Amino acid sequence: MTWQTLAVLAVTVTAAAFVQGSSGLGFALIVAPVAGLLDPGLLPVFVLAVMIPLNMYVAWRERASLDVRGAGWITVARLAATPGGLALLWLIPDRALGLFVGIATVLAAVVSLAAPAFTPGKVAYVGAGAVTGLTETATGVGGPPLALVYQHRPPAELRSTVAACFLVGEIASLLLLFATGEGDPADLGWALALIPAIAVGAWLSRLVHQRLDARRMRLFVLVFALVSGLLLMVGV
Repeated sequence: MTWQTLAVLAVTVTAAAFVQGSSGLGFALIVAPVAGLLDPGLLPVFVLAVMIPLNMYVAWRERASLDVRGAGWITVARLAATPGGLALLWLIPDRALGLFVGIATVLAAVVSLAAPAFTPGKVAYVGAGAVTGLTETATGVGGPPLALVYQHRPPAELRSTVAACFLVGEIASLLLLFATGEGDPADLGWALALIPAIAVGAWLSRLVHQRLDARRMRLFVLVFALVSGLLLMVGV
C-alpha cells in the first residue's frame, strides 16, 4: 500500500467514524467500496479490524440504551452464519470480490431506502443476524440488515445495539478468517495505523450525536453507498 492510498483511507475512515458514531451506521458502507477501489486485497480483514475500536467506543458510550434481547438474538444468528460467510469468500474469486462488494452494497442501500416501517421481533432479529454474518464475513459490509431492524427505534438504541452486535461479530469473523488462512496479518497493521483517524472521527461524533438529524444522515449514508457501490461495480 502506498502512502497516498493510506492518506485517502485515513480521510475516508475519519469521515466514516464520524458518520457511524453519530448515526449508528454507515462505516463499512463508506469504507468498503473505497478500500475495494484502492486495493481489493484489503477486503474483508482491514474493514473488519478497523471497525473494532470504533464499535467498542460507541457501545460503551451508549451502553444505557442497549437492546439486550435484540442483541442476543442477532448475535446468536450472526455467529451461526459466520462459517457461511467464509464459504462465500472461498467461492468468490479474488478478482471478483470488488464486484461482489459493489453489488452487495448497492442492494443493501436500495433495500434500506425502500423498506417500510415495522416493529422488529425475534424473526427479524434472527434474519438480520444471519444475513449480517454472511455478508460481513465475506466482504466487511454487514450494517444494512441491522439498520433495517432498528431504523425506526430511538437513535441511541440503534447506535448501541448495532455497535455491540458488530463488535462480537467482527472478532468472530476475524478469528475464523485467520484460523483458515483467509486473513492477511498485514491488514491488521494498516488498521492499527488508522486508529488516530478513527479517534478523530469518534471524537467529532461525540460533539453532535445527540443533536444530529439521524434521518438525514441515514439518507446521506445510503446515497453515498449507492454511488460508491456503482463505481466499484463499474471499476472492476
